Amino acid sequence: MGTAFSFDVRGGGERRVAAALDAAAAWLHHVDEVFSTYRPDSEISRLAAGTRTLAACGPEVREVAALCEAAESDTAGWFTARYAGGFDPTGLVKGWAVERAAAMLASAGAEAVCVNGGGDVQLHGGPWRIGVTDPLRPGALATLVEFDGDALAVATSGPAERGCHILDPRTGRPPAAGLASLTVVCRSLTDADVRATAGYAMGPRARGWLTALRGTEGFAVAADGTTWRTPGFAA
Repeated sequence: MGTAFSFDVRGGGERRVAAALDAAAAWLHHVDEVFSTYRPDSEISRLAAGTRTLAACGPEVREVAALCEAAESDTAGWFTARYAGGFDPTGLVKGWAVERAAAMLASAGAEAVCVNGGGDVQLHGGPWRIGVTDPLRPGALATLVEFDGDALAVATSGPAERGCHILDPRTGRPPAAGLASLTVVCRSLTDADVRATAGYAMGPRARGWLTALRGTEGFAVAADGTTWRTPGFAA
């Protein structure tokens, strides 16, 4: 998927957890083979080329397509996987894949799990302290997320690491108003990834939108270096 993945796993039966770790790594490679927009033989590339229909794709592709459709509805179109008449689920599939990989490890009995896919993190157990990079000060942290519980996800969107790759779906251009990064915290990394992407595209209006979402909090760094957070983020 064009990024680095890491696993931090503690506790549980050594053999079961080791087997689950192998399975989780294999799962991520499988997702890359199926969904990569850079592999001409991937199912997503074949869809884009018109040589395969969605109905003929594997169950994972149909599942992700349904999740993308729901995400577009839930975000009033600020998230979309439809580009120039094609289908590109890149904004959702990484979070979905990491969430499932983490669940494999937790189900195998690991007491604490952290799977990090390019800075988007799914947690189980703990304790954990997750640093959120300051997009305007390389090497510095903008904030910390601390957790010790059942499940939590942390996703950050912005141009600091990969350049401008999130577009305003209404204009097809980079968002006009002012966020350097947006971090979203909720239970599911699939949801956090989508909401961070959509919220970054929204710009400042994301604050009210995230505040209204149950079980979801946000932290933003504006282009001028100021920050804002939703009311429950500190907790």
